[in-house]
Amino acid sequence: MEQAIGHKVWAIAEGFIPSYGNGPAPQFTSHEAACILNASAQDANVKLWIYFSDRDPIGPYKFLVPAKRTKHLRFNDLHEPEAIPLDTDYASLIESDVPIVVQHTRLDSRQAENALISTIAFPVTSSV
Repeated sequence: MEQAIGHKVWAIAEGFIPSYGNGPAPQFTSHEAACILNASAQDANVKLWIYFSDRDPIGPYKFLVPAKRTKHLRFNDLHEPEAIPLDTDYASLIESDVPIVVQHTRLDSRQAENALISTIAFPVTSSV
């Protein structure tokens, strides 16, 4: 497929990284992730902002998703411009210079019975 699919701006309204988990790290570390598909023939330069209920946003976090590749980005691993605080509600906005597809995933391993959720992010079809 030589066709770019997706959108250039995505929103994930729900975010929360638990501060602890059960099981061996890194497989069972509680985390949030953005799974990004770049099906285009051009590398995607991606920026991510984190929004909070009680403070200004942080970001942008910048990263590359090569052409015709996928990237699973754990929010726990983001440290520049600063680490995302644990046990804090947040939302995120993802912007790319080429169309991408974004899926949101959370592993909550605070209990021995792990919970995994996954949703498609909200695609923004007009300029922000």
